[in-house]
Amino acid sequence: MGIRITPSILNANLADLSAEIARIPSADAVHLDVMDNRFVPNLTFGLPMVESVRAGTDKALDIHLMIAEVDRWAPGYAEAGAESVTFHIEASDAPVKLARELRALGARAAMALRPATPIEPYADLLGELDMVLLMTVEPGFGGQSFLDVVLPKLRRTRALLDAHGGDIWLQVDGGISPQTIERCVEAGADTFVAGSAVFSAEDPDAMVRSLKATAVRAAER
Repeated sequence: MGIRITPSILNANLADLSAEIARIPSADAVHLDVMDNRFVPNLTFGLPMVESVRAGTDKALDIHLMIAEVDRWAPGYAEAGAESVTFHIEASDAPVKLARELRALGARAAMALRPATPIEPYADLLGELDMVLLMTVEPGFGGQSFLDVVLPKLRRTRALLDAHGGDIWLQVDGGISPQTIERCVEAGADTFVAGSAVFSAEDPDAMVRSLKATAVRAAER
């Protein structure tokens, strides 16, 4: 199992993102949370900011769209050069069409689920995806506490992915820290979004390396 750490810049200094991203050279990608104050009760940034980040870094960009009308807006992020674009299944009217469009534009297509959204109704969509993201907090704000109730869904999702076959990553986002990452690995996750744990650390890159080492050890057990 490959382990990936994708720090969220939501808890970084948004006034100097180039410098903040430079502080995490060991990260596998940079996670950007796009929120529109409609799908979630918070407003962050949109396509112009992502285009600016893209111009300033060679790091892979992992875009998490917490927005309404995602079928309309998501392709623009792939066109902007993002390596991965995640849409919420709760916001998409045509997820298969959207996933295929994202892939055709050269991005990995990923589907996100809120904590209370079950995975089973979407089992037939897995072949259209490169990643499934399970939220382990309610989407909208950084720094929330990890919801243990999502762990059984992680296990069920891993079982579905294993039964399907192929290289579909299983990402978790919300409350990821040295205290929670092992449980997520044991439940089957391989890709981790960590925001406050990384950017509140004295040495953000050391935290990235520590989280990965902890996850790798858990995966090898």
